[in-house]
Amino acid sequence: MLMTAQTNAVALKAKLFRGFADPSRLSIVEALRAGPLTVSQIAAVTGLSQPNASNHLSCLRDCGLVVSEQEGRYVRYQLSDRRVDALLRLTDELLADVAKGVYECTRYDSPPRN
Repeated sequence: MLMTAQTNAVALKAKLFRGFADPSRLSIVEALRAGPLTVSQIAAVTGLSQPNASNHLSCLRDCGLVVSEQEGRYVRYQLSDRRVDALLRLTDELLADVAKGVYECTRYDSPPRN
């Protein structure tokens, strides 16, 4: 029973980190660290198309990482919890120490497409 609970906890953590692993979603989350933004603003900051940004925002919202609030004609998105920002801040600090190894790592690269 304990092994199953640990396995489930690890799987859930891996699923959370897969959300951050997508460059588009991560760029959105990074943009929202500065404060609430509309989809148009997010698209402008990240370089994503508005439909693509909306699609990724839906995913992030469904996973509970961002929340949205209607303001007149606009919907503003923001991080759902200050710990998301804290996690990314810790990531920045860790990367400052291990960036060379992460950059040179070939194990996480995408496999070549045939």
